[in-house]
Amino acid sequence: MDNKNAILKVRAQASRHGIEFLLVGGIGLVFIMLFNLLRPGEISIVEIFLVSSCLAAIFVGFFKTQEPYYSFTYTNQLLIYHHKVGHWQLKRENFHHSGVPKVEQGLEYLELNAVGIKLNNIDEFLTQIHPRIAGRLLIEQRHIFMQVVQKHCKNGNCPSEWLVEETDYTAPSGQLYKGLIAMFANRTQHLRQLTGYDLLLPANALDTDIWQFSADLNRWKLNPSEFINTRLQKDVSN
Repeated sequence: MDNKNAILKVRAQASRHGIEFLLVGGIGLVFIMLFNLLRPGEISIVEIFLVSSCLAAIFVGFFKTQEPYYSFTYTNQLLIYHHKVGHWQLKRENFHHSGVPKVEQGLEYLELNAVGIKLNNIDEFLTQIHPRIAGRLLIEQRHIFMQVVQKHCKNGNCPSEWLVEETDYTAPSGQLYKGLIAMFANRTQHLRQLTGYDLLLPANALDTDIWQFSADLNRWKLNPSEFINTRLQKDVSN
């Protein structure tokens, strides 16, 4: 039976197996230290390598546990993106379509390792995003944005506003934004100009590959109830 109030929560690849990494790294480190204490002689190169591997596993596990357990929540009317410093939400009516951004590379096109979202109304989105997550996304996604800029500035002459976002932005509605929200808005404007999309969703925040996730978003847009219930039934069967 179709459930009009169903909610689908999606877990990101980035948050998976954090506890497992911590346990394996911690147990391995304790075992190696005990082994080295109980046997005579100096520590070997192999033991140093194993200790380094265990420490690396502990660090990876720690950072994974800092990520939100769920990265996306779907409802019939909202898409919510969860980040470790906050979240943003997008109304279904404001979602135009999604796809994989591409930039020209010679005679071919380079696909970015992210999913792009085109909005119907950027002003509506800006009114609900918090400056803290806006600032963090500006930093985290800069390397993806610079890939786009570099492909459009092969001669090295890039517009200055592409390289450093301005701290003032006037929305189509006439609303004036300042600070981090304005910088984020200017980034979205440049992204749309260069790729046709306003927002980027990095691959490590997704539960599938970028092409499948993009298709899922478009399915949610067309028929949210059917998409959510199909996914919930699939998750139960698995």
